[in-house]
Amino acid sequence: MTEHTTTECLLFPDIFERPVIAKFDQRQGSSDGGAILLKAADRRLGLTSALAACLREERQPGKILHEMEELLTQRVMGMALGYEDANDAARLACDPVHKLLVGRDPIDGEDLASQPTLSRFENAPDRQELLRMSEALADCVIARHRKRLHGRARRITIDLDPTDDPTHGQQQFTFFNSHYDSYCYLPMVGFLTFNDEAEQYLVAAVLRPGNVSGSCGAIGILRRLLRRLDSAFPGALFRVRLDGGLRRRRFWSF
Repeated sequence: MTEHTTTECLLFPDIFERPVIAKFDQRQGSSDGGAILLKAADRRLGLTSALAACLREERQPGKILHEMEELLTQRVMGMALGYEDANDAARLACDPVHKLLVGRDPIDGEDLASQPTLSRFENAPDRQELLRMSEALADCVIARHRKRLHGRARRITIDLDPTDDPTHGQQQFTFFNSHYDSYCYLPMVGFLTFNDEAEQYLVAAVLRPGNVSGSCGAIGILRRLLRRLDSAFPGALFRVRLDGGLRRRRFWSF
């Protein structure tokens, strides 16, 4: 039993002829059962496997307890479930559903990685690995919709938008941005819209320091996306919509 285990019994009188007792004393309980659907979607898309393949393994083989794909899956699934802080790993390491998500036995499997291990993992990739991961994300999204649309699309709209992500404390690359009047990061995100559909699909996300210009890196992102989309959807018409912060003369000559 742990400090997070509820042992109280609840009675429901005057509802049924016989007393009904609900006990919350299951040791291997979890409140994240819906995450199984996330695992099924990831298995179908192959996203975490593709991202993990972009990372180099430079740790000493005899000291490895958690494989790269396990660490990546643990972190991605944790954030998808609302545990954005790696500190949550301390209480989720033995959660049966979270162990199942990384391919371990939910009862007898080894506990997941700790917060220090996840923090080292997050800070290990270099710029080239991060670039490969961003390309893997784009390739996964484009491949999915190429299959869905059978390789045919009349028009593809690309939306690029810098957005502020306020920070608190002394995070790396957090700077004051006078436009947003806060210390923040200024990530660039890209979305795709196919034909006249209403849905937008995230295809690119690049973390940037909070004091960069709105257009920083946008041309490189756009160039890579157009190359991949043109190959996947030959003959499609491309429309690019930009945030007001991207109004620069060089875009019109691009």
